[in-house]
Amino acid sequence: MDKKIAVLGTGANGSCTGADLTWAGLDVVLIDQWPAHVEAMRSGGLRVEMPDETIQVREIRAHHLCDVATFTGRFDIVLLMVKAYDARWMAELIKPHLADDGLLIGAQNSMTAEDLAAIVGRERTVGCVVELSSEVFTPGIVIRNTPPRGTWFGLGALDPAMNHRLGEVEAVLGHVGKVSIVDDILSAKWMKVVVNTMTMAVKSMMGMTSGEIFQIPGVRELMLRAGEEALAAGQAHGYRTIPIIGLSQEDVQGSNRFLENLLDKMTADVGPTARNAMLQDHLKGRRTEIDLINGLVVETGRRHGLASPVNEVLADINRRITAGELRPDPANLERALVALRPQSRRTA
Repeated sequence: MDKKIAVLGTGANGSCTGADLTWAGLDVVLIDQWPAHVEAMRSGGLRVEMPDETIQVREIRAHHLCDVATFTGRFDIVLLMVKAYDARWMAELIKPHLADDGLLIGAQNSMTAEDLAAIVGRERTVGCVVELSSEVFTPGIVIRNTPPRGTWFGLGALDPAMNHRLGEVEAVLGHVGKVSIVDDILSAKWMKVVVNTMTMAVKSMMGMTSGEIFQIPGVRELMLRAGEEALAAGQAHGYRTIPIIGLSQEDVQGSNRFLENLLDKMTADVGPTARNAMLQDHLKGRRTEIDLINGLVVETGRRHGLASPVNEVLADINRRITAGELRPDPANLERALVALRPQSRRTA
């Protein structure tokens, strides 16, 4: 393959992706805004620690974000792997460096695909859903909880006229994990919002992994309630309930069973020790994507006359952690349950 590829945003997932594409011998550069990480990649490459093996990819072509201004060539494929709240300005940054027939693939949580299309054009945008669990706290070292066999990408065009281009991206991301072509990518992205509402906010506010959190009574029920609200808000908005992350159409039959299957599949795939992205953000003192996941459910539901009290409470607690008013702690479960009791909501 002679495509010129950029991975824009090489946090944990971007680093895993960039390492796999480099390992496969593709023409790829990695661009990031964390100076120490870029320098570590330049000097020693990327060390990717997986459950069954560790690889060291040394020939990494890493660039600081400011280096983009010096680029003279243009990219055929840009994998945008930044946080959802950084997607728009990063798309504007890379737009002049995207080939006229190039493709921008937004691999974020939340509903960024149409925002990106408004910037670079629908004919140059591919929607993407990702299941890839990883962590990076030390420059140049990534812990990858889902190795390639447990990683999944869903790809879809926003314009059916672009369906013939999906194979190009599939061939690239096939080096990183399993790839499925999805006929309704916006619904698929909302399904990822649904699973993230169930898993990310609860684990992050409690500071716990899957192996720890499901030992606590009431956790699973709270997660499923958050998912029910997200599913209802999406359906009211016109999104379909479709299978993602390797589930089948049979798993979709019956919304309650679907949510349970979705939660169980994600939990099994990421393993018992993984710390999700939102918890990592809390530990790093960074902004989270809470407003673009649970907060988005609240906003979308409200537009259609639906209340989303569980997602509202989960978003509020996580915002308070970011603000320094609370810390990730198992005690936040009781704080959420108290806030959701009818008398608490009447007097709030």
